[in-house]
Amino acid sequence: MGNVSGGSDMKAMSDSVRTDGQSRRGVLKAAVAGAGAVAAVGAATSAAHANGSSRGAPTFVLVHGSGSNSYGWSPVLRELGVRGHRAVAVDLPGHGAGAYFPLSYQTPQDLERLRTEPSPIAGVTLADFAAHVVDVVRAVRRNGPVVLVGQSLGGVTVNAVANQVPELISHLVYASAFCPTRHASVMQLMTTPEASTSSLFRLTAVQTPPELGVNRVNWRSGDPAFFAAAKDALGSDLPDAEVRALLNTLEPDESAAIGAADARGLPEKWGRVPRTFLRFTEDRSIPPALQDLMIREADATTPRNPFRVRSLAAPHIGPRDVAVWGDELEQVARMCR
Repeated sequence: MGNVSGGSDMKAMSDSVRTDGQSRRGVLKAAVAGAGAVAAVGAATSAAHANGSSRGAPTFVLVHGSGSNSYGWSPVLRELGVRGHRAVAVDLPGHGAGAYFPLSYQTPQDLERLRTEPSPIAGVTLADFAAHVVDVVRAVRRNGPVVLVGQSLGGVTVNAVANQVPELISHLVYASAFCPTRHASVMQLMTTPEASTSSLFRLTAVQTPPELGVNRVNWRSGDPAFFAAAKDALGSDLPDAEVRALLNTLEPDESAAIGAADARGLPEKWGRVPRTFLRFTEDRSIPPALQDLMIREADATTPRNPFRVRSLAAPHIGPRDVAVWGDELEQVARMCR
């Protein structure tokens, strides 16, 4: 989960785009250097961008959560775009245009078959997620600093990417996102006392066999009890109509391997990058107590590089006023110049 509230989708603006796995190697190609008298200057500037030595306005790379996609970042993309910032929202492998919707998930639903129908996302790993985002980070780094933002389960991908290419990232932002350090995985974090009040435990998943390798949620369920649990997990203060619209943007399948993967931030890699935690005080999926545990453990792992923490009165999907997103990310952008 992790779709951002705050408005409907709009066409991407010139500096705010969404990408999928099929186009990842073609994202934001470098501009052709000028000819003639400015050729030397153009070449020097391009080289500076390529090796990460340039400064200036950053590009935000936005990573979605479980069962979600880049569509969920649309309000934030729009807000950043109208403020003059570059932003790219990725679709992780198996999501967005590459998502698989089981035949049994369609109407009329075959609930028994939904328990066992295979999904290609079962073969997707955290390494696949990281490789895709690393490609995007490398591409946009040619334009200047990169701010990598993860929401919810997207935090483990942020960790994995920062472990691989810390030198390409100027700042990490965790928007009520998982950040394993002392606990190796999301599964381990969810067994802690701090996670015991999570609404996710009351959100009934489809009981798929372990060998299927998929965590599946029937977002199209007509069960009133399921709807109430989903609303509580995503944003209990949202009008029912907004919750229904949100559920229709979510995807049923997530690879079970993601939550089980060792996603610890490594002190010598991930730990080198400045980071901010947007702490959502009304989050019932990742409760504030669990957010605080992850912040404490991360700070103990890298005491010389602690989290910058910002507490926001927001549920799991984030602030309803998209201007709050813009204000917070704009503060990070100023730190990267």
